[in-house]
Amino acid sequence: MAISVMLAKLSNAKKIPDSGWIFERKFDGERCVAVKNGENVRLVSRNNKSLNRSYPEIVEALKKQRKDFIIDGEVVAFEKGVTSFSKLQPRMHVKKLEEKTKKIKVYYYVFDILKSDKKDVDKLKLIERKKVLKKTISFLGIIKYTEHRASGKSYYDHACKSGWEGIIGKREDAMYKHSRSSDWLKFKCEKREEFFVGGFTEPQGKRKGFGALLLGEKGKGLKYVGKVGTGKGFTEKFLGNFASRLKRIEIKKSPFKEGVKEKNVHWVSPKIMVQIAFTERTKDRKLRHPHFLGIRRDKL
Repeated sequence: MAISVMLAKLSNAKKIPDSGWIFERKFDGERCVAVKNGENVRLVSRNNKSLNRSYPEIVEALKKQRKDFIIDGEVVAFEKGVTSFSKLQPRMHVKKLEEKTKKIKVYYYVFDILKSDKKDVDKLKLIERKKVLKKTISFLGIIKYTEHRASGKSYYDHACKSGWEGIIGKREDAMYKHSRSSDWLKFKCEKREEFFVGGFTEPQGKRKGFGALLLGEKGKGLKYVGKVGTGKGFTEKFLGNFASRLKRIEIKKSPFKEGVKEKNVHWVSPKIMVQIAFTERTKDRKLRHPHFLGIRRDKL
């Protein structure tokens, strides 16, 4: 039986609702639905792939539960108190779980329930499903209950200060919809740093000035961290003016110490510093979901 999970829509943190919602920690892990029928337990991903081989200790822990169920949650691994998708990677997509990989400790944080014993509960209000969940599951060991808060704005601030990925807002009276829904909203924490512009790409379509800025950070040379092509600061007027400024410092060779695989690139001397917001860095230090905030004239 295929199970379609409920998915949250990305929203602006400035629009966190005031009332009628609860807020949970946004985990940086792998979505997992657990189905228990007698002594049989199945773990499935959001695209209905079996996860039993990756997380056998979660399977065994759920087998000890007294009731049957279908529950929804996230498998996570922690690094310095923060959930880490990178640390979880060796556990994912394995054909055989080796002893070294087993040492990566995982937890199953459960936040919803679709079925308790033989009764479907996905049509109940979220706040009622939470009560059913606590009566159905014994939260012991690596099986954890996902705590929630009523104040989204203060919880968001706490999440960002704690280095979390963000929070999820859920409408208290919403049923479980097996699709993406605005009854669940995700609010991601942003990080802000300054980077040097080392190049730009040609504009596409009706865009003026330039397409994206190629960004770098200085250390032993200029290290490429990615490109940014969006941001509220990218007005038509700014694109044109800044493109003219970039062309005045254009150079023939790349200022980056490694190769940059981008097409239609113009290299520039890395003299201009810009401020960029982003959600996180990848394992090779590239920026995820960057957007342009402005030029940092005060730090040059």
